[in-house]
Amino acid sequence: MEHEESVTFTGRRTLVPAAIAVVLIAAALLIRPASVDDDPRPPRPSERALSAVGNGAPAASVDLAALITDREAWLRGHADDHGSWAVLGSAYLEQARRGADPALYPKAERALKRSLELKSAEKGNFDAMTGMGALANARGDFGTGKKWGELVRAQSARRWTAYPVLVDAYTGLGEYKSAEGALEKLLELRPGLAAYVRASQVYRDRGWREDAVVALENAAGAAKGPAEKAYVLYLLGELAWERGEAAEALRLYEGALRTDPAQGQALGGRARALAALGREGEAVRDYRLALGRAPAPRLALELGELLESLGREDEARAADGPYALLAALAARGTGQGVNEAVVLGLYEADHGDPAAAVRRLSAEWERHPSMPVADALGWALHRAGDDEEALEYALKATEPGRRSADFAYHRAQIERALGDTASARRHLQEALRTNPAFSPVRAPLAREGLESIGQPAGGGPRNVRPKGRWVAPDMSQYIVPSQPKPKR
Repeated sequence: MEHEESVTFTGRRTLVPAAIAVVLIAAALLIRPASVDDDPRPPRPSERALSAVGNGAPAASVDLAALITDREAWLRGHADDHGSWAVLGSAYLEQARRGADPALYPKAERALKRSLELKSAEKGNFDAMTGMGALANARGDFGTGKKWGELVRAQSARRWTAYPVLVDAYTGLGEYKSAEGALEKLLELRPGLAAYVRASQVYRDRGWREDAVVALENAAGAAKGPAEKAYVLYLLGELAWERGEAAEALRLYEGALRTDPAQGQALGGRARALAALGREGEAVRDYRLALGRAPAPRLALELGELLESLGREDEARAADGPYALLAALAARGTGQGVNEAVVLGLYEADHGDPAAAVRRLSAEWERHPSMPVADALGWALHRAGDDEEALEYALKATEPGRRSADFAYHRAQIERALGDTASARRHLQEALRTNPAFSPVRAPLAREGLESIGQPAGGGPRNVRPKGRWVAPDMSQYIVPSQPKPKR
C-alpha cells in the first residue's frame, strides 16, 4: 500500500509533484525553529476523536466516548456554544455508525438542531449543516442529505466538507454523474482519507475495480490512527469479497480486526468469507458475535440464509432466530428514522410476502432510484410473478456498470423465466465468474441453473451453413454503371 498519488477520473498520476511537495514539506519542518506553541505531548483521546470527526474519518470507540463526555460536560456550563453542539452531534453520529445503534441518531439530530438554533444556516453554521447532511445519509434519507450538502455548497463552494455529503447523497439517489462531479471537486479541495474512500465508492459503482483498489490504497496511506486504518482494511476486504477472492478478503478482514478489535463490520465480513471457504461453523459463530457488537439487519439476513443452506431452516425462522432479529432490528431502525427498505424488501421477496416487497420497494424507487433499489425491486417483481416489468429494473441495476454477482444472478433468473435462455446462461456465468461463492443459497442455485440450461448447440446458430453447394448470388442488379469521363 505504497500509493500516494492523487486519484482522478482521467487516471493521471501526479507522482513528481507529490514527491516535490513531500521534500519541500520535510525541508520546512527541518528548517523551522521551535515555537513556544509546539506541544510535544501526544493528543488526548478527546482530541484524537475531534480531529477524526473534523476530517470525516472514523474514530476509535474509546476516543469517541471521551469526546462525548468532554463536550457534554462543557455544554452544561456553556449551553450557548453552537460549535460544541455541532461537534457533539457529529460525535453521536460516528458512535452510532460504529455500533450500528440507531438510537443515537435522535441524540445527534437534537444536538445539531440546537447548534442551528444558536447559529442559523443563513449565518453560515457549516459544521452543523454538514452534520445534518451526514446524518440524513446515514439514515438512508438521501434527498435530505442532498439538500443540506447543496446548501453548504451554495454558500461556500470551496468548503470541502460539503462534498463527502454530496457524493454519498447523489450515490444514494442514483445520480451517479453528479456523484462523480462532487468527487472531482473533493479531490481537488481536500485529497485525503474521506476523498479516497468516496473515490473507491464511485469507481466501484462504475465497475472500475482496479481504480477502486488504488483509491483505497491511497486512503490507507492517508489513514492515521488504528480506527482509520482498520476501516480501510475492511473496505479493501469488501472489494476482495466482491471479486470472489474469499481467502484474500478473510486476510483483510482479520487485519482490520487486529488493528481495531472493535471493528464490527469487519467481523461480519469475516463471517461471510469463512462461509465461502467452507468453514460454516466458524462463520455462524462470527455472525452471532457481529450481531452482538454491531447489530445490522443485513447481517441477520445473511446468517439466516447461511443456516438455511446448512439445513437449519427451523433455527433460522425460530422466534429467537436471525429472521426474527432482522424484523426487530429493522423496526427499531425505522422508529429512529432509518430507511431499511432494501434489506426488508429482499427478505420479504425471498422469505415472506413478495407482493409486500413490491409495494415497499416501489415506494423506495420513487425516492431513491439507485442500482441497489432497482435490483431489489426487479427481484421482488420476479418473485411476485411479473417478469416483464422485473426485467426493466434488472437492466437498470446491471447496465450502469457495478459488477455484482447478486445483480447478475437476479437478472439471469428473470431472463430464464421469460424464456431467454441464452441471456440467462450468460448472466449466470457472469455471477459465478464474479464471485463463485456470492451466497450460500443463491450460488448453488446458479450452478444448478447452468447445468439445467446446458451449453448452446455446437456448430453455431441454425441456418448459417447452406444445405447445398454454395452459388455466388447475382449482384448485377446492384451494380451502378460507370459514367463516361467528361471531355475537356
